[in-house]
Amino acid sequence: MVKRISKVAILCLVVIMMGTSVSTLASNKFPEKPVNYIICFNPGGESDITARLQHKYLEEALGQKVVIVYKIGGGGAVGWSELVRSKPDGYTISGDNLPHTIVQPLQRKDAGYTTEQLKRTYCFELTPNVLAVRQDSPFKTLEEFVEYAKQYPEAVTVGGSASWSAGHLATIELEHLADIKLTYIPFTGSGAAVPALLGGHVSALMTYTSMIGQHPEMRVLATASDQRSPVCPDAPTFQECGYDLVEGCYRGVSVPPGTPDEIVNIIAEAFDKVNRNPEFQQKMEELGYQMIYLGPEEYEKHVRERTVYYTELLEELGAIAK
Repeated sequence: MVKRISKVAILCLVVIMMGTSVSTLASNKFPEKPVNYIICFNPGGESDITARLQHKYLEEALGQKVVIVYKIGGGGAVGWSELVRSKPDGYTISGDNLPHTIVQPLQRKDAGYTTEQLKRTYCFELTPNVLAVRQDSPFKTLEEFVEYAKQYPEAVTVGGSASWSAGHLATIELEHLADIKLTYIPFTGSGAAVPALLGGHVSALMTYTSMIGQHPEMRVLATASDQRSPVCPDAPTFQECGYDLVEGCYRGVSVPPGTPDEIVNIIAEAFDKVNRNPEFQQKMEELGYQMIYLGPEEYEKHVRERTVYYTELLEELGAIAK
């Protein structure tokens, strides 16, 4: 008796003969439904603002609805932990941050995810750190800030977005370079840290240029970049003040481990299209964001290089988890 061959079997045979994988055929249809975009920090911060500005252009590029979902907590670890447990089909993506997603697994015994689990898809921006105070602060210069901190160890409180973030690291690096002791206060995001400073709850913020773009009422004592920022051109860099401190936050998007490369490339191309949109670029740059254009392979390489850098830095600071 001759067995009948199903249509599915015939299709698979044709696909194999054509040298095309089933996953490629599936990716050609992606996306067929809304995509969930996880934001790991509270509304009003850089990750949220970026996603909100990307939203319209991203939906146009993907041809589907994009649903922004907040998973807040653990300095971003709550959201990234959920991402790595999500189905690897491209319908759940997450904003990711460096150095957070490198340093948290190095510093914590169980961050809920590992650096390698996040499948990097596209890196779209950089925001250098800035040390900022209120306009009525007694600290008019970085020199005055450092001098006071030397006289009163741990009395100066510095707020920032999350623990083991770029702001936290920059604060630790400043302590190390200036031989001072500060008290770092982590918040659930920049959106919560800025009101704390303006309300007088902390002495200063180690925040980002993008926050200065939105809150010019803050005075910047120094920027942690190799050149002055357009949003606060009168503020010196830490290097100009004698401290070799260059730190900031890279932001991009990742997908769950195991997501097919074909789908990763579709998502990366969509974000690249958004990033190169002149209207979007103007909005971002006016707010103090520096545009970055790293595709999947370039982004993975960047993460590997920064992992080496931060591992050495944490070892020097004695902050590697045992």
